[in-house]
Amino acid sequence: MIVGFIGAPSAGKSTFFKAATLANVEIANYPFTTIKPNHAVGYVKILCADQFFKTQCNPRQGYCNDHNRFVPIDLMDVAGLVPGASEGKGQGNAFLDDLRNADILIHIVDISGSTNENGESVPVLSYDPLNTIKFLEEELNIWYYGILKKGWDRFARLIKQEQSEVYKSIAKQLSGLKVTEEDVKETIKQFPDDPTKWDDTLLFSLSKKLREKSKPMIIAANKIDIVGSEKNLERARKEFSNYLIISCSAESELALREAAKKNLIKYIPGENNFKVISRDLSEKQIKALDFIKKDILERYNTSGVQNILNTAIFDFLKYIAVFPGGVNKLEDSQGRILPDCFLMPQNSTALDFAYKLHTDLGKNFIRAIDVKNKKTIGKDYILKHLDVIEIIAK
Repeated sequence: MIVGFIGAPSAGKSTFFKAATLANVEIANYPFTTIKPNHAVGYVKILCADQFFKTQCNPRQGYCNDHNRFVPIDLMDVAGLVPGASEGKGQGNAFLDDLRNADILIHIVDISGSTNENGESVPVLSYDPLNTIKFLEEELNIWYYGILKKGWDRFARLIKQEQSEVYKSIAKQLSGLKVTEEDVKETIKQFPDDPTKWDDTLLFSLSKKLREKSKPMIIAANKIDIVGSEKNLERARKEFSNYLIISCSAESELALREAAKKNLIKYIPGENNFKVISRDLSEKQIKALDFIKKDILERYNTSGVQNILNTAIFDFLKYIAVFPGGVNKLEDSQGRILPDCFLMPQNSTALDFAYKLHTDLGKNFIRAIDVKNKKTIGKDYILKHLDVIEIIAK
């Protein structure tokens, strides 16, 4: 799956992106720093199955820190969107099109109000960040509407003439946006049976609902470390109660991860504390870390970055983490213990997992074994989060 980062210019997207990935992306305080979509590997955090077996894993991908397993996911950061983007303003529709393959969007908002909708710096709290939430939501809806509306009259007549199932035809037309047949079927229940009678109001309503289903969105209220931001956060949660809004300080998380990378501190992303392990910190570094500890971690219990990623994958997209392993041997051919961990869609079966591992395992599936309790399970067994599964094939 792909997690897409969106927001107005200079809202802190690139900082959030780098904090989540430690990828080498350009960060600057001027609009359109990101001019091409950046893809990089981020990580969701889970309790590692190695704890159950009282051992230490050796991940092939990702990493494990004190039995916290970090499983890779694909993150995409696109350039800042400005009002009128769907009409070609700013960097225009090109960047909206970059989001086509995203499964979920994280809208990063400068909740401090220190940048306006065009990414220009303004005095703290002088701009209302709620305006940014409104315009970006509107731009996304207009984007979907423009795609659906294009050639609609001819399209609707064709559906009627061929007596095609409306929801299947629309889903096929919008499949590039990851709209599913179920999304459309559920949305048009109360619509007239004849699509040629759907007016612009109905089409826009359909576009909005399909956008919400195919591109669910979490709002990251960034720069919560700036004094006064909390008032805007409270207002945003009241006005946009239909969205999950999570406070965060991407800059604080980036500082912590960079410090940990340089062995100045011991820090596990997503935790509410860290431990200083270096005696060579400057006064400036000590002061910065003290601020993060007291004003971010102790106050909000987290910097928010890891929490947002985990929420996106596990709560919104409903993925689960499953480990391949053997009852008699947890190691692979190179001696790595529990080297792999796969994110699987909710309600995946043991057979789905076999195909995930290798097509031949799926085709030649005999049975599977729940390694934790050593019980045999069939192909229709519904996988659970943190299962360890052995596949037996011909």
